Amino acid sequence: MGRLGNKAVLVTGAGGGIGGAIAERFAAEGARVLCCDLDESAAARVAAKIGGDATAHGCDVSDPIAVQAAVARAVEVFGALHVLVNAAAGREPIGDVVDLSLEDWRRTIDVNLTGIFLMCKYGVPEIAAAGGGSIVNIASQLGSVVVPNRPAYVTTKAAVIQLSRSMAVDFADRNVRVNSLSPGATETDRLLVRFKTMEAARAVLAPLHPIGRLGRPDEIADAALFLASDESSFMTGSDMVVDGGYNAV
Repeated sequence: MGRLGNKAVLVTGAGGGIGGAIAERFAAEGARVLCCDLDESAAARVAAKIGGDATAHGCDVSDPIAVQAAVARAVEVFGALHVLVNAAAGREPIGDVVDLSLEDWRRTIDVNLTGIFLMCKYGVPEIAAAGGGSIVNIASQLGSVVVPNRPAYVTTKAAVIQLSRSMAVDFADRNVRVNSLSPGATETDRLLVRFKTMEAARAVLAPLHPIGRLGRPDEIADAALFLASDESSFMTGSDMVVDGGYNAV
C-alpha cells in the first residue's frame, strides 16, 4: 500500500520544483494529494502527471478565504485531511533593510510565513478530526545562517522553524506532529531567478556545500516523506536540515 497508503495530503507550492517533487513522491507511496499552487495551471500539470489520486487547486496562501477553501476542498474530495505540507514560497527580494521596499518585505512575510500560519490555522482542526497526522513546513538552510542582502527571506525562514516548534508543543495533545524541513540549494527553476543558467548556479553554489553539489528535488521529497509518515512517529518540533553539509562549516 505504500508508506502513506490512502492518506489525504494537501501540498502547497505543488507547482514548483520541491513542492511538485513532494506531491509526486507522496502519491507514489499511496497518498491522495491535493496539489495547491498560486499558479493553478502548474498545479494541474503536476496532478496530471500523478494521475487519478491527485487533484489540482489554485490557492493564494496569503489569502485566508482562499486557504479555507483549499482545506475544505481537500476534505470534500478525500473525506479527510491527514498530512499538510507547506512548500509555497515567494521570491527572494534582494537588498539590505535600507534598500528593500516595504512592499517586498510584507509580501515575503505574507507568503512565506503568514501562508503557513493560515494553512495550519485551518488545517490542524481537520487533521485532528481525522485522528491526527503530520505537518511538514518547508523552511531553508537560510533559516539558520545568514547571507548578505536577503533580510526578508532569511527572517521568514527562521520564523518558520520557530513557528513549527511552537505548534508542535501546542498540538501534540491532538496527535498532530509538526516539523520543519530546511533544504540547501536545490536544483529548481527558482535558481534561474538569480542565475542565467543552472550551470552558473552550480558553479557558484556547489562549492559552498561540502558534499560538492546541489540538492535534487527528489532528495528533499524523500526527507519530507519521512517526516510525513509514521516512520517519524516520535519526532515533532524538529528541524530536519538537508543541505549537503552547508550549515556544518
